[in-house]
Amino acid sequence: MDAILIPQLTKAPERTEEIQVQEFLPGLETLTPVRGVIQVKHQGNYLEVSCQAEAIVTCTCNRCLQQYNHRVVLNTQEIIWLDETANQTEDLPLEREVAVEDLLETLVPDGYFYPSEWLYEQMCLTLPQRQLCNINCPGILNTAPSLSDQPIDSRWASLEALKKQIPDN
Repeated sequence: MDAILIPQLTKAPERTEEIQVQEFLPGLETLTPVRGVIQVKHQGNYLEVSCQAEAIVTCTCNRCLQQYNHRVVLNTQEIIWLDETANQTEDLPLEREVAVEDLLETLVPDGYFYPSEWLYEQMCLTLPQRQLCNINCPGILNTAPSLSDQPIDSRWASLEALKKQIPDN
């Protein structure tokens, strides 16, 4: 996806550019290309960016460590303010307090908007934080009947073997 020069959006029909997406994003490992549509609309002092996209990713279950496929569905909209001072980093203190209302995305009005970077960030935010292959996933279990009646986590097998070598007093 090519970068969009923000001033050129004002000359586009309805001040809107629509981008069809069907590609693999660098840095985002997916089984299928990300497919969807990004719409960037210039609204004077801000950009209204919306997207509907999806892809399939391979996740690792947090309980049993097995891999499974997950469909990531993105349906989002964001306002990005256009501000002349957006990328100024000179003469800023090393630390400063930022109010919650100042936590906004901003771009320079005569700069570029990078749809691929924006889409990558949105897809990463959509990935599940708690990755479970199944809501009833039992986790890592070893149900060897010779050891005991209770399932034993296979990660503790070495410690269990060592415990059997030490005589009980």
